[in-house]
Amino acid sequence: MKLRCSLELVVLIFGLGFSVRTTRPHLESIPIPGTKAFPESITSKSDGTLYVGRLGDGGIVRIKTHTHENAIFVQPGALGSRSILGVFADEASNTLWACSNDLSALGAPAKGSDTGSALKAFDLRTGNGKSSVSLPGTHAFCNDIAVDAKGSIYVTDSANPTILKLSPGATTFEVFAQDSAFSAPQSGGAGLDGIAFGSDGNLYVTTYAAGGLFRVEVKAGRAGRITALSGDHQLRFPDALRTIGDNSFLLVEGAGTLDRVVIKDNGFAATPIYGNFSTPTSVALIGTTAWVTEGNTTYFFDISKKNVTPPLPFRIYAVSLRRENTK
Repeated sequence: MKLRCSLELVVLIFGLGFSVRTTRPHLESIPIPGTKAFPESITSKSDGTLYVGRLGDGGIVRIKTHTHENAIFVQPGALGSRSILGVFADEASNTLWACSNDLSALGAPAKGSDTGSALKAFDLRTGNGKSSVSLPGTHAFCNDIAVDAKGSIYVTDSANPTILKLSPGATTFEVFAQDSAFSAPQSGGAGLDGIAFGSDGNLYVTTYAAGGLFRVEVKAGRAGRITALSGDHQLRFPDALRTIGDNSFLLVEGAGTLDRVVIKDNGFAATPIYGNFSTPTSVALIGTTAWVTEGNTTYFFDISKKNVTPPLPFRIYAVSLRRENTK
């Protein structure tokens, strides 16, 4: 990624200026290896295994929640990868999908030879590299990932107002949906961010800096009407979006909360579940437990904190959900 694109996203992408809290009373947690890990995205398998992408050190960590065992599963630099953002465990194709972006201009220590933005595919059982597909354009930013029932991959491009689609067997992306409403504010920051399919079969996306939530109607594999949903309150830096059923989602707000979002018609209601995180970046659901990555990315993006050590070790936190918040 070019420096210009990276700096454009710095101020608001990962919540500069949010307060930092070093304790989460009563929450189970698991450490993430790496003094510059800056965990960004998390995904889960049906057997309870978690995978966490590292924005700083690069690579992907595998975690066995039953034993708290953690280890580097995808090595930094694998397939030319740089900083890892969105990750998605696609059990149907035995693939661990990952968004890779070159943030070396911002001091990211992640190894790798890539100079742009790409979607990486790794074997879900072994971690070995399978394929790499570059995002189109010179200033793209692969952020998060969703997969449909036919195996097509959808990614949000935070630097452009586009949702990209990679069909099974394809080697290049096509533009699935594009709308000026997906753009970042003129003041700067990131546009598209979280992405997930709802129980209605439509695609839902968030816009980070603008605090938006959108529905993209899906008909026969093609994008239809795009609707900006109105909520019961303004979202503050909405990030990862994870489906939990009955057209409801878990949503991480970069300002510090894990929410349950329920869609109804052209609106939504967001109910905070837990609100004591420091720049949370993603969430994965295992049973009735939501595992939240705490990125502490202010220490990565804020120039004034470049020489300040973040609270270590980096951690993911387990939030026990009430039954009504799991469906």
